[in-house]
Amino acid sequence: MIRNLTRAFLPKLQSFNLNKIFNRTFTLASQKFVQQNQNVQQLISYDDIRLQKHLQFLNSLYLKAEKNESEGIRGSGFSLEVLNNIHNLINEIETTKEDIKELEVFVSDLKELKDDLYKTAVSEKESFENKLNEMKKEILQLIIPDDIVGDKDIILELSAGVGGQEAMLFARDMFEMYCHYACWKGWDCEILKFDETDLGGIKNAHIAVSGQNAFKIFKFESGVHRVQRVPKTEKAGRIHTSTMAVAVLPQPSEIEIVIHPNDIELEFKRSGGAGGQHVNTTDSCVRIYHKPSGIVTESQVERDQHRNRELAMKSLRAKLYERQLEAMVKETSSSRKMQIGTAGRSEKVRTYNFVQDRITDHRAHITIHGVQSFLKGEEDFENLSHMIQQWHTIQSLADILNKYNST
Repeated sequence: MIRNLTRAFLPKLQSFNLNKIFNRTFTLASQKFVQQNQNVQQLISYDDIRLQKHLQFLNSLYLKAEKNESEGIRGSGFSLEVLNNIHNLINEIETTKEDIKELEVFVSDLKELKDDLYKTAVSEKESFENKLNEMKKEILQLIIPDDIVGDKDIILELSAGVGGQEAMLFARDMFEMYCHYACWKGWDCEILKFDETDLGGIKNAHIAVSGQNAFKIFKFESGVHRVQRVPKTEKAGRIHTSTMAVAVLPQPSEIEIVIHPNDIELEFKRSGGAGGQHVNTTDSCVRIYHKPSGIVTESQVERDQHRNRELAMKSLRAKLYERQLEAMVKETSSSRKMQIGTAGRSEKVRTYNFVQDRITDHRAHITIHGVQSFLKGEEDFENLSHMIQQWHTIQSLADILNKYNST
């Protein structure tokens, strides 16, 4: 499951008992966010004129797609199947509304009798109303386009930022959290690059993660993570602020990204850094230069030169794919840009304050407590990820509807 995790940090990547107090704190934060989520969705009525205009647009898109499937939906972010579901839901909602109106008249006529027929009519009316509410909720989810990237495996690139050795130690903490979370989920995790310091921190690390919904969960980790704590190297007890950055690169297939042999230059050299007697005795480190793009990747985590070449090529494909995505996003509307979900590499996304035992996500404005428990990379990390996904859904929905404000 976890390959190449036989180094000294592996004993740390083990299961932990969840802290009950933290879970209670997290539950309260989740309940508060869910309440906010419900309040926002209550503001978006199915009868909202903006929503109705958008549904009309999607319905017309479906009718066009029926005539010419590829041309009708190209670039829309919707499959024909989803558009068909939306079309059917619109019709079913209108039919159910008419059924409720008829039952309301029927119930009104039988109101004085209060007999079994009246009770049956009231019960059936409530059943139709519940069905109507569920269909309205479903259609709100369907109108958000599919992610541009889809469900792909990923490469996580971690790099220490401002803060010297403390930033590198924090990058190591984040590295271990992500690796343990992948293990906890039963995903495959492979180290492509691991640049360790003498104090146990890391300057840079690249991790390939393969698993269902890996991109969906990890895409919101992209950006700058800030830590506020007293470093182990601090003798005066002062609080330092350090940063590390995360980039999330979807892994393309070899069919999606074709690299011609003439476009690359290979360089073989001896590995550097800690690693035992073998490190500087063989030319196992592989450096690849892609001439058309200027991108350079390298790998030295394995003793085998051929294996390091495979890992470096995997990183190169991911970086080339990222450039393709960036070009694609520039040509899309703002509502489609939001579907990428990943933050800019310089955007501050989260703060970990050890002194206050607080974690704040600056995008969704969510604050929870229990830093150490969170960094174990289990349910606590996943719960926050789900909350951010809910926030993103709300923002996407608002972004879609707001374009109709001036029309």
